[in-house]
Amino acid sequence: MKALVLAGGSGTRLRPFSYSMPKQLMPVANTPVLEHVLRGIRDLGITEVGLIVGDWAAEIAETVGDGSRFGQRITYLRQDQPRGLAHCVSVARGFLGEDDFAMYLGDNILLGSLGEVAEEFRARRPAAQVLVRSVADPRAFGVAELQPNGNVLRLVEKPEQPRSDLALIGVYFFTAAVHEAVAAIRPSARGELEITDAIQWLVESGRDVRASVYHGYWKDTGKIEDLLECNARLLSELRKDVAGQVDAVSRLQGEVSVAEGARVVRSWIAGPVVIGAGTLIEDSYIGPNTSIGRDCTVRSAGLTESIVLDGASISHVTGVRGSLIGRHATVGAGDRGDVHHRLVIGDHGRIEIAA
Repeated sequence: MKALVLAGGSGTRLRPFSYSMPKQLMPVANTPVLEHVLRGIRDLGITEVGLIVGDWAAEIAETVGDGSRFGQRITYLRQDQPRGLAHCVSVARGFLGEDDFAMYLGDNILLGSLGEVAEEFRARRPAAQVLVRSVADPRAFGVAELQPNGNVLRLVEKPEQPRSDLALIGVYFFTAAVHEAVAAIRPSARGELEITDAIQWLVESGRDVRASVYHGYWKDTGKIEDLLECNARLLSELRKDVAGQVDAVSRLQGEVSVAEGARVVRSWIAGPVVIGAGTLIEDSYIGPNTSIGRDCTVRSAGLTESIVLDGASISHVTGVRGSLIGRHATVGAGDRGDVHHRLVIGDHGRIEIAA
């Protein structure tokens, strides 16, 4: 079985960050979302991966490489512009051939094991098997109606009045039968080839289409709030690992990871916290659920429940909470007092905050 990973979307919900980097490379727990996806696929024993890329192809290739460090071989497949998930399948037709494949959205993180679902698909080989999950508001998703035996009765993309609360959550398993379905459908009202339409075509053609209800942790990291929540969830599994330098007067509380080359000087770190290589934390407090990337400087500052990307500098500000700070951004003190600050700062941005 092969895998098809979709990493060509524009990421409009993550602006301003997606103006300067692909959303699939946004870090959670100091690891790009796309790397979490590839590791999940590796755990299923899949080594042949087709990666759909768009305008950010070079940046993704520079980060992911040929896949060898994940035990995989990656083939890059260019999509000229986002035209729908089913269009991605057609772009990958030559790579996929007649093989069965798993399809993953490259900005979704699932922490529960999919091994049982994959084995069920391998054993039964339905034309399609989809993962679904109960959600509070299914109108933003493809929605599945199921028969009692788990067969799919109907799929509708983003319905105004959903007839089920079971949303498709970005992982699909297909046999080669899906290529016939993709060839048969036409663009939707929003101009895209919808994978829900292709799967519905299989249902209406009498093919075996099944659904598996997923109960593990799942997050679509398409919004800033989702990234912060996912970061906290992954950090909850962190284990203490101090490879960098921590001076005698600093305090590490709870699960804290300090990468090799990082330094902690006269500071208090209350985990779970991960600190990237080459970063300096000096005279500062870093609170729980915070990830700080590589080569950052945090001096005389306090922050918690935040993500700081590589190369950022934060100095002489306290009370920074629930913030996402872009690469090489600078956050410094201004003139007036305040208690808490929430920051969404794009790459190379600069903000001054009252000290």
